[in-house]
Amino acid sequence: MTCQDQDHECCHDHDDSGDCCCGDGGGCCCGGCHEGSDELSLYVVGPIETNCYIYASQGECMVVDPGASGAAIADALGELPVRYIVATHGHGDHVGGVKALRDATHATYAISAADAEEATHAGEPSEQGRRYDDNAPLPDLVLGDGSVLEIGTATFTVVATPGHTPGGIVLVGGGTASGLAFVGDTLFAGSCGRTDLRGGDADALAASLAHLKEVIEPSTVLFCGHGPYTPMSHELETNPCLR
Repeated sequence: MTCQDQDHECCHDHDDSGDCCCGDGGGCCCGGCHEGSDELSLYVVGPIETNCYIYASQGECMVVDPGASGAAIADALGELPVRYIVATHGHGDHVGGVKALRDATHATYAISAADAEEATHAGEPSEQGRRYDDNAPLPDLVLGDGSVLEIGTATFTVVATPGHTPGGIVLVGGGTASGLAFVGDTLFAGSCGRTDLRGGDADALAASLAHLKEVIEPSTVLFCGHGPYTPMSHELETNPCLR
């Protein structure tokens, strides 16, 4: 497991140098205009470098897509309580660490109904022959379009985005998380999710991307399942998948 910082423009408190207010351990509390002590940390996990995000607010956190190394992620969080473990979709590279992380933290594991069963095979060989730690358990909480998760003073509204998988979701921030969204493998910098794997549907993905253009503000920073973060405004201008 590796931890990476990315240079975001921040609206948090800064020190005299003007540098981003990133915490010890590699987490960067950026990605939009936040107030108070909210922090966003990134861990890159597993053989295909899945982005695992930890969003912390008011002394608790949500972990998004613990694709591998669930026990190591738990160790990195230390005493910070984990309220939710959320999967943006059910592919093994995003959920292989769920079991170990939930065992260590007793957090509520949440995923869409349509992808819950797929996630229970994360520890088995994938279509590419890869295994990702453990099979995910059945969810404690089933997410649907419009579901809202609360973390401290932040909220995250679920937007259903089928296409890459039948039950893919995007988490759009509100409250002190306004200005960011976790988009999983639905949308990437310059591209979008593949649809040639089991359950993929190109027409459904196209519809989901069209919907995201309507519900995500251009000023929003997108945190993707792989690769770098990207502003929605930039994707609207340059990403061929959004045209």
